[in-house]
Order: sequence, then structure tokens, then C-alpha cells
Amino acid sequence: MAIMADEFLYTSTTDIRAVPLIEALTIEYDTRYGTYFNEEGAAAEMNKYPPEAFAPPHGNFLLLLRDGQTVGGGAFMRYDDVTAEFKRIWTHSDLRRQGLAKKVLEELEAQAQRQGYKRVYLTTGFRQPEAKELYLRNGYTALFDISADPEI
Repeated sequence: MAIMADEFLYTSTTDIRAVPLIEALTIEYDTRYGTYFNEEGAAAEMNKYPPEAFAPPHGNFLLLLRDGQTVGGGAFMRYDDVTAEFKRIWTHSDLRRQGLAKKVLEELEAQAQRQGYKRVYLTTGFRQPEAKELYLRNGYTALFDISADPEI
């Protein structure tokens, strides 16, 4: 059995290696939410911020590569002077439940701290229970009633 090498790469949303993350996340958001939030669907959210929002000194964009292929990633941008806002945390659908999202989350936390942030803020969609569980398991505090049905 071959050992797969994972590596982190800080880059830009315009990097060709970011395409699998952006395309898969757009499809996933469209599948889960459709036009629930707006008529344009996920494309509106994915194009909401310019690439510079996820670039140093105030942000960063991370890819997790396995043997050179994009298998996960995420980003952060400035929320306020001491708070980073995490966005776009994703892992390839065929590789979930292997701890990759946790690795991405921990690396983003470390990089945000290296860039001077003291806190992290993030949001996740109500149709993404696995993301909600990831964040709660890793010490994040919900700012809403996690037992309430958001679609009522």
C-alpha cells in the first residue's frame, strides 16, 4: 500500500490548483441550498469576495494537497483587527471522515495566529450538519440554538 503525502500550500483563489475546491464547493452549496438564499445560487456566495480578501496581510488561502492533488482547503479574511473569519473549509467528498477537515481547520487557526489574529469567527450553513459538528467538536461556540430547526 502506497503512503500518500499530504502537504499544505498557501496560495491564491486564482491558483489553478484551487479550481477543484471552488468548483466542488459551488456544486455542493447548490445541491444543499439551491436558490434558498438568492436566485443566483452558490455562484453569488463564491464570487462575493475578491481574491485579495483571502491574501496576506489580512487573509490567506490554504490548499491541502495529497500527492499533488487538491483534496481540501479553506481560507480566512479579516473580520476585525483581532478576529479572522474562516471561509470555504472543504474536503473532497470521497475523502471525508478521515480527519482532513480537522487538519485544515487546525492549520488555518495556526496561520491566523501567525498573522496576528487572536480570535476566529465563522459561519456554516444549516444544511451542513457535518461542518457544524466539526466546529463544535473543536471548541467553537454556537451563537444560535443548535437544537432548533432553522427551516421552520
